Amino acid sequence: MPSGLKQRYEGVVREELRKRFAYDNVMRIPRLEKIVVNIGMGEAIGNGKAMDAAAADLATVTGQRPVVTKSKKAISNFRLRVGMPIGLKVTLRGDRMWYFLEKLVSVALPRIRDFQGLSDKGFDGRGNFSLGLREQLVFPEIEYDKIDRLRGLEVSIVTTAKTDEEGRALLQALGMPFRNAAGGRAA
Repeated sequence: MPSGLKQRYEGVVREELRKRFAYDNVMRIPRLEKIVVNIGMGEAIGNGKAMDAAAADLATVTGQRPVVTKSKKAISNFRLRVGMPIGLKVTLRGDRMWYFLEKLVSVALPRIRDFQGLSDKGFDGRGNFSLGLREQLVFPEIEYDKIDRLRGLEVSIVTTAKTDEEGRALLQALGMPFRNAAGGRAA
């Protein structure tokens, strides 16, 4: 069964974007391509068990097994050698992507204490958006008693939009709570 957010995109959002930006071809209408969730694990250099715990948390949150990212450079000050595991990432596409975005927008972000909305400084100039979360506890699947330590994670939402304005319009129409210019949440 498709996600409610996916059905909303196909039924309402796509047509709104087509009218707003006057696209002549339906293939130019921005859509979500993928969502990449990653955790940087600098602590894994001295603690091998930390990688397993973080992998379990990431798999629980995304519903998909994470891939270990390895260092490309050696940095002696950090005791880092080429090929050492330093992070975890998950790339979500299709239905899993839609379910994760729906969970992020409707459950996880509202659970952040003193949440004022997302800054639009997270856009990269090509319509893609990245945001950082300070702790994995904002996701309801993570049990406070079961975690070994708090870990931040980064969520990158990749769209087919050509500009930040198109990307923001797409994400806002999908329910992403951006902060308005005055500092409060946009309607």
